[in-house]
Amino acid sequence: MRDSTLLFLIKKTDGDVTDICLAMKKRGFGVNRWNGVGGKCNQGESVEDAVKREAHEEIGIVVGTMSKVAELEFRFAAKPEWDQLVHTYFCETWSGEPVESEEMRPAWFKVSDIPFKDMWPDDPFWLPRVITGEKIKASFTFGDGDAILEQKIETVDVI
Repeated sequence: MRDSTLLFLIKKTDGDVTDICLAMKKRGFGVNRWNGVGGKCNQGESVEDAVKREAHEEIGIVVGTMSKVAELEFRFAAKPEWDQLVHTYFCETWSGEPVESEEMRPAWFKVSDIPFKDMWPDDPFWLPRVITGEKIKASFTFGDGDAILEQKIETVDVI
C-alpha cells in the first residue's frame, strides 16, 4: 500500500474552522471531484515533504504550519493498485494565494456549504469530524460505482 498525502487549507474564527479550501480535480485519479490537494510520495521523500511539494505544484502555495488530522486507508476491491494510506493535514498558515493549475482549481467554502455530493463518498463520514477537532484513523473499502463496502472510523488521541 502506497503512502499518499492530502492537505486542506483552513480558516478559523474563535478557534472553530469556518472556511475550507477545496480543489476541483481536473485530470487523473479523482477527476471532477472536490478534494484537498495532495498525491503520492516520491521514492525517498518524507510524507511531510510530499504534502508541501504537492500543495505548491497543485495550487501554488507554500505551506506554513500544518497539523496531521487523519490517516485514511483506502482499498479498492476491483483496483488494488489504487490502494493507499492517505496522511491528511490541515494547514492554517501559508504563503501565497491558492491559484488554479493544470491539475486543480481551488475554491473556498464555508464549512456549512461543503459540496459533499461532488466529493468522494467517504468524505461525509470523516471530514466533519476532523473539522470539529477530532483526530481520525479510518479505513474504507470501495466496490464498483463508488459503493463503500466496508468502513471503520475511530477517534484517536495521537496520529
